[in-house]
Amino acid sequence: MTKKLLFVVTLMLVVAFALMAADITGKWVAEQPGRNGGPPRQTTFDLKADGATLTGTVTGGMGGGRGGRRGGGGGGGGAPQAREISDGKVDGNNISFTVKVEFNGNTMVSKYEGTLSGDELKLKVSRDTPNGPMTSEMTAKRSTT
Repeated sequence: MTKKLLFVVTLMLVVAFALMAADITGKWVAEQPGRNGGPPRQTTFDLKADGATLTGTVTGGMGGGRGGRRGGGGGGGGAPQAREISDGKVDGNNISFTVKVEFNGNTMVSKYEGTLSGDELKLKVSRDTPNGPMTSEMTAKRSTT
């Protein structure tokens, strides 16, 4: 009887820890101020966790967007393009992934590292630029739409 009880309690603890793991799957939206007082830039993250693996896309912001020098991606003026993430990982409440954007024969790699807390995802974005490394931070909120 004691072994059965111990087994049941252990099983319940395992299930409880699994339920407490970060639920990153879903749509997340971050908004950052525009350059030189322009309209705010919105970045949308569509993420899916499968165990320790994270997949999904980034649309807008620096991870893929409207063309031009910083938006990275095709001919400017059009709707932002969704960019696939790579190397996505989930470790408890911590996530990381990479987004690669090709433009004008160059590849820009952005590395995202973040921490999930409830319906808020705090992200640090690092990238190499012609002027040296650049790091920025953003907070994405879980979208209900």
